Amino acid sequence: MNTWKRYDLLKQSIKHYSSCPRLESVHIVWSEPDPPSDILLKFLHHVVKSKSKDGRYVKLRFDINKEDSLNNRFKEIKDLETDAVFSIDDDVIFPCSTVEFAFDVWQSAPDTMVGFVPRVHWVDSLEGNDSKFIYGGWWSVWWTGTYSMVLSKAAFFHKKYFNIYTNEMPSSIREYVTKNRNCEDIAMSFLVANATGAPPIWVKGKILEIGSTGISSLGGHSERRTECVNRFVAAYGRMPLVSTSVKAVDSRNIWFW
Repeated sequence: MNTWKRYDLLKQSIKHYSSCPRLESVHIVWSEPDPPSDILLKFLHHVVKSKSKDGRYVKLRFDINKEDSLNNRFKEIKDLETDAVFSIDDDVIFPCSTVEFAFDVWQSAPDTMVGFVPRVHWVDSLEGNDSKFIYGGWWSVWWTGTYSMVLSKAAFFHKKYFNIYTNEMPSSIREYVTKNRNCEDIAMSFLVANATGAPPIWVKGKILEIGSTGISSLGGHSERRTECVNRFVAAYGRMPLVSTSVKAVDSRNIWFW
């Protein structure tokens, strides 16, 4: 879970996800200049312990980082015991049943990204060539019915991609993410697509956003994301993202599917 100075949101999210029955551990990516306070630590450990029932014990870890970089959320976790990682922001909540369904979908395709927040890219026809691209947000996905990314603010992927992100992905991408404080999620989408040659899988699910502000709320967000896409294409020497129109739906919860 990625967080930054939003302790009430962090408490609310940890309290919720700790109750999910198939959770093995919680790792909080901490990049603030000061370590977590004793009050915060005590509260979160108490919450996790109180939610651990029927012989199940959820481990809580703070991954402390000296450098403030969005790349921190994809650093390798040495003591991770599961293959599956659910990457989530501190201001996003899904029902446990929805997360478990997404995990089941991921188990059917463990090399790909499986998530709840789709995004799309397309060729910039105004540029007159096929080497320039545009980043499209949710409304572009809704309008076209296609997507080529699922954002890491709410997505499953294999833990092996932590190592690839830190040690094998072009270093210019990590440097760009640190400098511009943006697009680590796009970088992970590029990485997985480059490794698999396959599209991600979008899972339909109800999302509750408990936060009100973030990078995406700033002006010029789409333009900056488009620049990221084209920088990353240049770094890889090609466009690895693969578009698809497939959506995973839990048919147990709807009348028509």
